Amino acid sequence: MANQIRKILIANRGEIALRIINTCNKLGIKTVAVYSRPDKFAPHVMAADESVFIGEASSSQSYLVIDKIIDAAKMTFSDAIHPGYGFLSENADFADRCVKEQIIFIGPTGESIRLMGDKTSARKLMEAANVPLPPGTTTALTNTSDAIEIAEQIGYPVLIKAAAGGGGKGMRIVYDASNIENAITMARSEAKNAFGDNRVFVEKYLEEPRHIEFQILADKHGKILHLYDRECSIQRRHQKVVEEAPSSVLTDHLRKEMASAAIKAAESCNYHGAGTIEFLIDKNKQFYFLEMNTRLQVEHPVTEFITGLDLVEWQIRVASGEAIPFSQEDIRINGHAIECRICAEDPDEQFLPSTGFLKEYKIPTGPGVRVDSGVTEGQEVTINYDPLLSKLVVFAHTREQAILNMDLALSNYIISGIRTTIPFCRFVMQHDQFKAGIYDTHFIKDYYDVKSSKNNFLNEEKQIILGSVLINRLSSEQSQKVATETFTDESSQWWIKRRN
Repeated sequence: MANQIRKILIANRGEIALRIINTCNKLGIKTVAVYSRPDKFAPHVMAADESVFIGEASSSQSYLVIDKIIDAAKMTFSDAIHPGYGFLSENADFADRCVKEQIIFIGPTGESIRLMGDKTSARKLMEAANVPLPPGTTTALTNTSDAIEIAEQIGYPVLIKAAAGGGGKGMRIVYDASNIENAITMARSEAKNAFGDNRVFVEKYLEEPRHIEFQILADKHGKILHLYDRECSIQRRHQKVVEEAPSSVLTDHLRKEMASAAIKAAESCNYHGAGTIEFLIDKNKQFYFLEMNTRLQVEHPVTEFITGLDLVEWQIRVASGEAIPFSQEDIRINGHAIECRICAEDPDEQFLPSTGFLKEYKIPTGPGVRVDSGVTEGQEVTINYDPLLSKLVVFAHTREQAILNMDLALSNYIISGIRTTIPFCRFVMQHDQFKAGIYDTHFIKDYYDVKSSKNNFLNEEKQIILGSVLINRLSSEQSQKVATETFTDESSQWWIKRRN
């Protein structure tokens, strides 16, 4: 590598920390994990070469404290920091601080993050770069009357959106002028609580939208490539649950147009590293810029499957100063990949978090099946962090076969002790609209119902029982016992369950 990286501190936890560790092991790079108190025995801590305790359960006391992350990197003589996604991954001040401390930040510059992290400044950049935008404002709202005037100009329904942040927070749909003041108040309050910034703007709400994103890879020598598209339209609360690559809705012509727009977007902020340009497509197949994520995406494995590239490896190589040695023509779409996010959530209760101990945890295996997991059997799942347990990804030569393979893999994923999104994901795989590729971001509202969910949960419980019987059939009564060991550290306790 141009600027040799020998040790990377991973400023994250769970499955993405393990994902980064796996690539570092392949490259011969040492790793440092950081952990909060409840994560002391977490898999990512056990897998790293070194680990550093950084604080209590609350992210604001641990994973979000820049000084603690920098101190841990210095203490362990780490050359670089990989932020993963979430936490500090899109924090411009953190990226700048790494540079100041002469630690390589595996990601873009703080300036790129700052430009694209603010939705209004990003809209201005896209406007200048001739990237299609939904009608709306490029500045934050100052009063309700302006919002009403703009809404009447572009036509209802409209979105009131937070200028900072994302993930569906600080967002309200408005169908007429009578609701706009309340929507602004609610969006501002939510945005303030989530991002510390209450600025909001108005944007046209697209009906029957599909969420399509393009993976970007850029080096520090001016080369920017796209790694094709992903469809992320199966969402709950504006957050993705199922993703696939490539999208079934794009024609060759539309794919080429959107790829060109994605590269223009990356060029507009002098981007380097791995990033994602997100678009919405309306029912008339017109596409519009939504936002740019200046980091690795949760759904990056589907792109890795269809391109054969390790995105974490190329993040590290680009950060070290390497030039990308291949061209756009060298990258081809090969086959089809689908990812299901396995979250500790109860679909019957509007996908609210589910907590408890993982009494059983058995992942599916087989050709074309990949599980990026961040938990182990016996581990406690709490409400302290994101409910994502793992990402189940399958690959096949055709979309039809990938759907069948995913449904089979989901049926062999055994989790008991908490509710998960597995039944919902099976519902999606078995639904005619998804199979036909005719769906949008309203899939849950339009098609998902509790009755169907309960039937799937019933099947899930049967699957757990059958799986347990097969696993333990040849075991003696003694070997089936689960021992519980209690470890005390200061005022806290951890329970690790092991099968004897």
